[in-house]
Amino acid sequence: MKQLEPQLLERVKTWLSPTFDEHTKEEINQLLNSNPKELEESFYKNLEFGTGGMRGIMGIGTNRINKYTLGKNTQGLSNYLHTQFPGDTVKVAIAYDCRHNSKSLAKVVADVFSANNIKVYLFEDLRPTPELSFALKHLNCHCGIVLTASHNPPEYNGYKVYWQDGGQLVPPQDAEIISEINKLEYSEIKFAANDELIEYIGKGIDDTFITASIANGSFNTSKEAKENLNIVFTSLHGTSIMAIPETLKRAGYTNVQIVEEQREPNGDFPTVVSPNPEEPEALKMAMELAEKNDGDIVIGTDPDCDRLGVVVRNLDGELVILNGNQTMILMTDFLLKQWKTSNKIDGNEFIGSTIVSTPMMSKLAEAYNVECKIGLTGFKWIAKMIEDFPNMDFIGGGEESFGFMVGDFVRDKDAVTSTLLACEIAAQAKANGKSMYEELIQLYIEHGFYKERLVSLTKKGIEGAQEIKQMMIDARENPLKEVNGSKVIKIEDYQLSIEKNLITGNESKIDIPKSNVLIYYTEDGSKIALRPSGTEPKIKFYVSVNTKLDNVADFKQTEQQLDAKIDAILKDMQLN
Repeated sequence: MKQLEPQLLERVKTWLSPTFDEHTKEEINQLLNSNPKELEESFYKNLEFGTGGMRGIMGIGTNRINKYTLGKNTQGLSNYLHTQFPGDTVKVAIAYDCRHNSKSLAKVVADVFSANNIKVYLFEDLRPTPELSFALKHLNCHCGIVLTASHNPPEYNGYKVYWQDGGQLVPPQDAEIISEINKLEYSEIKFAANDELIEYIGKGIDDTFITASIANGSFNTSKEAKENLNIVFTSLHGTSIMAIPETLKRAGYTNVQIVEEQREPNGDFPTVVSPNPEEPEALKMAMELAEKNDGDIVIGTDPDCDRLGVVVRNLDGELVILNGNQTMILMTDFLLKQWKTSNKIDGNEFIGSTIVSTPMMSKLAEAYNVECKIGLTGFKWIAKMIEDFPNMDFIGGGEESFGFMVGDFVRDKDAVTSTLLACEIAAQAKANGKSMYEELIQLYIEHGFYKERLVSLTKKGIEGAQEIKQMMIDARENPLKEVNGSKVIKIEDYQLSIEKNLITGNESKIDIPKSNVLIYYTEDGSKIALRPSGTEPKIKFYVSVNTKLDNVADFKQTEQQLDAKIDAILKDMQLN
C-alpha cells in the first residue's frame, strides 16, 4: 500500500468501507497486493463527461464504469430532475447496447431512478441509441439514458444522458448535473428499487420508431428501383440488427444480404479488431460478400447504431469506402434537392455541421439558399441548434465521424434512418443509370472538390493524457506559421474563444461554447484542426484541402493531387 500516493490511497480506502460490496473490496485488495499500477489507473481521477457522455473501461474504481460510478451519476441526476421539475411525475427512458454488463448496468440505473420516485421506461432488450432519443420524446419523458460505449474496444462501456428535447446534455444542464453528482457521497446512492415504477417497453415502440424512420427517410423511390438495389448489410455484432433489416423490408427493399457471421449481438465483437465503421477492416467481411454477390452498396453500423459506414462502387466498379464527409455531402444534397423539388425552401431552413467537418457543407447551403449552422463536435450541438431555433426548419446534418441525422424526429445521429436514406440515394442513382460515386463527383464539379483525412494518435493511460495535454499546449504557445509552404492566415482557438487574422492582426470573439480545439487556415485554402478526443485516449488531426474540378475525366488525377497534398501536409507536421 505504500506504493500509492497518500491522496490516492485515501480515495482507495473509501471503497473499502461498508458502503461497497464484498466483491468490490476483494478486487481492490487483490490489486493492492498484485497490481498497484492498475489500481492507480482505476482511481487517479473521476470519469468525466466528454463529447458523447461518459465512457470508460469497466472495473472497480472512480475512473472505471461500474455500479457505483453509474449509481452516483444516476443519484445526482435524480436529485437534479426533482429540482428542475417540482410537482411533476418525473419520467425517464433507458436503453442499452450489446456490450458486456450493459443489461445489468441498465437495471442498476433503473433501480436508482425508481428508488428516487422516478417513473422508468426500460427497454426489455438491447436497442439502437436513436430509438432511445425517439422513445424519450414519444413517451414525454424528462430524461433518457443509454448504456453504450459506441465503437470503443470490448472492455469499455458508457453512459449517455439525454434531455427532454431528445438530444444529449448541453450547457448549462451538463455542468449543473456534474455539480450535483460531485456533491454526493457513494453512501447516498439509493439502490433499493421500487419495481412498481419500472415499466418494460419493446415492440410497441419499435413499430412506431420504424414507421417514423420510413416516413423521414423515404423519398419517392419506385418499387422497381428498390427491388433492383443489391444491398449488403452488417450490424458488426451490434444493436442495429434489431431495427435496420426490418426498416428496409417495410420500406420495400427486398434484396438485402446480411453478413451472417456478424449478425449475432456480441460484446466481444469476435470477427473484427474494432467495431468501428470508420475502420476499413471492420467492413472487410461485408465487402467480401458484396464482391461475391455483386452488391451495389454495403452498409455497416457501429454497436449502438448511431453511425454508419457506406461502401459504393467507384468509376472502375471497385468497392470503396466513403468517408464521413463524403456520405454527409451526398445525404445533405439529396435532402436539399427533395426540399427544393417540393417547393419547401423559403430561406428559413438550415443544415447542421461541425467545426472539424468538411467546409463543403457551407457551399451546399449557399447553393440552395439555406443556412449552414456550424457547432462543436458531437450531435448534441446539432440537437441544440434545433432547440435554439424553433422557428426554422432543420433539414439534416452530420459530422465527419460517420454520423448523420435526417430531420428532427430523432435528436441524435441515427444510423437507422440514414441507412434507409443511403439506399434511397443509391436506388434512384442506379435507376437513372448512375452510381452514388458518380453523384458525388458531380457535386465536386458543381461546388468544388473537397478532400479530407483524419489522423488519430492513441495515447493511453496517465502518461498518455499528459502527452496529449502537452501537445495542445505546445500548439498554442508555438503556433504554426506555415504548413507545407503555405502561410497560415487565420487561427481559431476554441478554448480561448478567439479568431485571429494573421494578415491584419485583428482578433474577434468566437461565439460558441469553449472547447479544446485549434484550427489553422492557410493561404492556399487548406484547413488543419487539432482536437483531443472527448471519448477515447486520442488526439485527432483533421486535414481538409480543396481545388476546382472541371469534369469527370479529370477526377482521378485531381484526387491524386489532393491526396498528395494531404500527404505533404502530414509530413510537414511530422504526422506520417
